[in-house]
Amino acid sequence: MLFLGVAVALLSTLMSGMVIFIVHRLATESRTATVNGTATEIASLVPRGELRNPISEQVIPYVQVLDSKRRVIASTENLRGRPPIASFLPANTESERTEVICGKAIPTGECALVVAVQATDNGGSWTVYGAAPSVPFYVDPLLALLLVAGTVIIVGLIIFASYRIIVGYIEPVRLIRAELGHLRPTRLSERVPVPSRSHREAHDLATTVNRTLDQLQAMMERERQFTSDVSHDLRNPITAMRTEIEDGLLAPDEVDVVKLGTTLLADLDRLQAIVSDLLTLAKLDAGAPTTCQWVDLAELATAECARRSGKQIICEVTPGAVVKGDRVRLTRLVNNLVANAQRHARSKVIVRVSREGDDTGSDAGTAVLEVIDDGEGISPGDREAVFERFVRLEAGRRKDSGGTGLGLPIARQIAESHSGTLTIQDSDRGAHFVLRVPLRPADGDAES
Repeated sequence: MLFLGVAVALLSTLMSGMVIFIVHRLATESRTATVNGTATEIASLVPRGELRNPISEQVIPYVQVLDSKRRVIASTENLRGRPPIASFLPANTESERTEVICGKAIPTGECALVVAVQATDNGGSWTVYGAAPSVPFYVDPLLALLLVAGTVIIVGLIIFASYRIIVGYIEPVRLIRAELGHLRPTRLSERVPVPSRSHREAHDLATTVNRTLDQLQAMMERERQFTSDVSHDLRNPITAMRTEIEDGLLAPDEVDVVKLGTTLLADLDRLQAIVSDLLTLAKLDAGAPTTCQWVDLAELATAECARRSGKQIICEVTPGAVVKGDRVRLTRLVNNLVANAQRHARSKVIVRVSREGDDTGSDAGTAVLEVIDDGEGISPGDREAVFERFVRLEAGRRKDSGGTGLGLPIARQIAESHSGTLTIQDSDRGAHFVLRVPLRPADGDAES
């Protein structure tokens, strides 16, 4: 605010100075013209013998007429008995000369604007000096007063208006800052006050802050839910293992070591699967660097179908569905989708790989991987929920209690890390998962 006031004051002072300079110059030129005109008129009276002494002060206050010997032969009453007020002469009779003389040129002692004009007749010459007080730098006291008062008023108004505007913007920001200062992890539901739209910047800031707080609250709630789900899924196998061990310790002679070991290994496998999935998610969340190479989805799908047993796996692939990505992660994605379909299928799983939009050899093609089972399917309302971490639908829990609830979230995150999408589409029966990943450009070279 102080800087603004000083800047406005300097600017106003500069403008006032320019105004005074221009007015002073115009006033000086006007006064010079008046004095010159009067001196020229009096000079024209000398040859005609019409000069009177003393000279009238009707137009300018000071006039002197000097003969060729520099003797004062006529003057205005206020210069009677005084020596010549100037010593300079014009260049010739056709011109005049103007100077500003300070000191005792005129009785008041002020600086005077003096104009010298020559007159001649029958070989004689006369010099006429006309004088008037020079225009002061401030031109006129009233003008100076008006400019000073105007400058003060303008500076005051600008500072007052700026103060009101700045305070109007700072106050909402201060409230926002104060509210943010009181936020705690246990009070994330609170929001900062949103000013009226008249304070647009503050309004947009508060709106953005509240939107960010909404995202933060949602993230914290997901984190709490994630922690709760992890604890629940880890607690079950640990509790089962503890129960088996405690039972064995109570009756060691009756323990079937092979059966106990088999049971514990199953629980350990579940714990290991959960930990492995959590590590995979942590790497994906952190954006860990991966090795990128050209990978044929048809090849991955064929290999996955070949190693599966149990329920019927039908593999329908179109060769050349090559994408750029991490082979290990894409293999994990295909494995998760097929494993999920196999767990929920009644008797059959279809794995299909095709290409879309590359008929003309353009770079806009897409590799499509579809995994379809003939199970109970997923209702439209649950199609996004299954991609959330540790979410397992009731039907899935009934069919298989050993899942971690992380396979599909991992699959989607891998798809998104490859600039692709993983969605669930409508199907006549069962679940229909569709993966879409950009195809290799037409002139790309596959890497091993």
